[in-house]
Amino acid sequence: MKRLMIAASLFLAAGLLPGTIEAQKKSIPATRLTPAQQAPNTLSVEEARDGWKLLWNGKDTEGWRGAKLQAFPEKGWRIEDGLLKVEKGNGGESTNGGDIITTKKYRNFILKVDFKITEGANSGIKYFVNPDLNKGEGSAIGCEFQILDDEKHPDAKLGVMGNRKLASLYDLIPAPEDKPFRKGEFNTAMVIVKGNHVEHWLNGTKILEYDRNNMMWKALVNYSKYRNWPNFGNAEEGYILLQDHGDEVWFKNIKIKELP
Repeated sequence: MKRLMIAASLFLAAGLLPGTIEAQKKSIPATRLTPAQQAPNTLSVEEARDGWKLLWNGKDTEGWRGAKLQAFPEKGWRIEDGLLKVEKGNGGESTNGGDIITTKKYRNFILKVDFKITEGANSGIKYFVNPDLNKGEGSAIGCEFQILDDEKHPDAKLGVMGNRKLASLYDLIPAPEDKPFRKGEFNTAMVIVKGNHVEHWLNGTKILEYDRNNMMWKALVNYSKYRNWPNFGNAEEGYILLQDHGDEVWFKNIKIKELP
């Protein structure tokens, strides 16, 4: 209870407690082609002109490797019909094929990932990842856009004030309850990083935002599971990660636009 009250005070002080979606909703400039009209794992003319690049080509493992490997995992991941799939395992964290990361580090960017979860699934999209921090069991360390079936996975009831639910900054800042999630369909996660300012978006709606490398960030980290990792979340750059948490999850249209 004490931890819950302290965390709530920190969220309030930083303006991080989520309000309603309508209060936070902002629009994203639309391209001429809707996602349904555009071929998967491709860039539109407008996207290419605007500086977007594909992080995954929809065909092979180019640009990715295991977080704790020098090559792509030999099991646990499958490419099928333009989808990158995490295969079903035992539900453990990074115990089947293991997490995968980009072969390049990123600093300032807009990242978009389409994802679809199966019933009861758990996964995540991490950024500012340093795979050298955790050489033991479990996932590589980085800030996480949580991917979760809030209704069926037990992790939704853990943490503080819902900060392990879908679209949350995992174990740090909760997403609002009325987020625009489409059950049984593909959803679009977006992470925007500009210096120390970070935003999480879901299906065109801003879910949360925060600033790192300050005292409030340090206080939040100190009341999270990341408190023992040195300088957590403050790196200038890092890898992007897709998480194997032992559940089947599908990814496509993984795109990034690097910012100055």
